[in-house]
Amino acid sequence: MLEIPIYMDNHATTRVDPRVVESMLPYFTCAFGNAGSTTHAFGWEAKQAVADAREKLAAAIGAHVKEIVFTSGATESNNLAIHGVAERSRNQGNHLISVATEHPSVLVPLDRLARRGFEVTLLPVAQSPSPEAGRIHPEQVAEAIRKETILVSVMLANNEIGAIQPLAEIGQICHDRGVLLHCDATQAVGKLPVEVDALQVDLLSFTAHKLYGPKGVGALYVRRAAPAIRLQPLINGGGQEGGLRSGTLNVPSIVGFARAIELCLAEMSTEPERIGQLRNRLYEGLLAAVPDILLNGPALTHPEWRLSGNLNVSLPGVEGQALLLNAKDLAVSSGSACTSEHPEPSHVLRSLGIGEDAARSSIRFGLGRFNTAEEVDYATQLLSQTVYRLRQLAAAP
Repeated sequence: MLEIPIYMDNHATTRVDPRVVESMLPYFTCAFGNAGSTTHAFGWEAKQAVADAREKLAAAIGAHVKEIVFTSGATESNNLAIHGVAERSRNQGNHLISVATEHPSVLVPLDRLARRGFEVTLLPVAQSPSPEAGRIHPEQVAEAIRKETILVSVMLANNEIGAIQPLAEIGQICHDRGVLLHCDATQAVGKLPVEVDALQVDLLSFTAHKLYGPKGVGALYVRRAAPAIRLQPLINGGGQEGGLRSGTLNVPSIVGFARAIELCLAEMSTEPERIGQLRNRLYEGLLAAVPDILLNGPALTHPEWRLSGNLNVSLPGVEGQALLLNAKDLAVSSGSACTSEHPEPSHVLRSLGIGEDAARSSIRFGLGRFNTAEEVDYATQLLSQTVYRLRQLAAAP
């Protein structure tokens, strides 16, 4: 039976898998100790749970256990990576490179550093309607690097248009030039194979709530290279996480994070294909039912260029926010959840060369583990009817 409302906003957050909840419950009630308590069994049990979780997360991305730093989420991880490198490396250089379509948790720290005298280069992306819209080419990174460059930060998979960047090639360029590479892999881990050595990244951010785990816990991978990568901490205190992130560890959520990624890996061989088929069914249904619909981002015919569960479309003549308000039985969004309180058009879509009106008429779908074909068909019917009604109202004298 179809349950209303239907949730299709999995890029904003995912429902916590019941199997993840089950793994977490003992650490709220029975094994509730502080992992930093070293004098009794409650603390020892919590510490062991964190160690086991760290091992699972490290294995999931091909890292060493000592390379995983727990944080409150990807925003903190991104900030720690960017500010941490900049503060520690300013005597070596003051130039940072990123991409115009990055998440605000990358762009805002870069902007703040720019106000303090750092130089920031934001690379442009392929423009719409190119089949590669939203992607960059590795040569752009190579051309932007100079002797003062201390960090390149490139998102693996975009949170609005699903564009997947050629990280392995970018990583090779950065490695050859001796420049650190940070990757915001928030939308990619658990959905794509992510292996830090293959990508040649030095720092990588990810979080639990995008892969059916709890909110409020994330991680930063910090490569134990020679010479070692040194970061300036954002949070100081008791010296947890090797001094990089002080604070009492969130043991239940860390356990849930590890269980969530474990489940994603177990289902990796089949789940992306299933979700991609649902996404294509949704797009084909909308294309047939809604005149003038426009696809934003990479072509769906190149699965290696776009997340399988992502669909971003513009519906000319209809404000995205108005559509959402009139289709209350469907939970989707008109852009990043982190910027939804701001009325400006999506910076990601504007970076594709999409006009303001088309950007304001955009809708982002994020399909995930719990979506079904029945839900897709209902969403197609609901949206097509709502678009027709709103266009009729707009055309009325």
